[in-house]
Amino acid sequence: MTRRVIWQSTLTCPVRGYRKTETMPSDACQWFYECQDCHALLKPKPGDCCVFCSYGSVA
Repeated sequence: MTRRVIWQSTLTCPVRGYRKTETMPSDACQWFYECQDCHALLKPKPGDCCVFCSYGSVA
């Protein structure tokens, strides 16, 4: 069985709920992300490796 990798994930800002679909990096974890709406700097929650794991629709 072949697994399909999904590279698109929708990040949701916890401050005001702004959503933006982004392409996840394939070669590293993304530790920081600036919300384009409120400019909050998102960081992974404790125990998560990246912002996509914490705030994305696809980890």
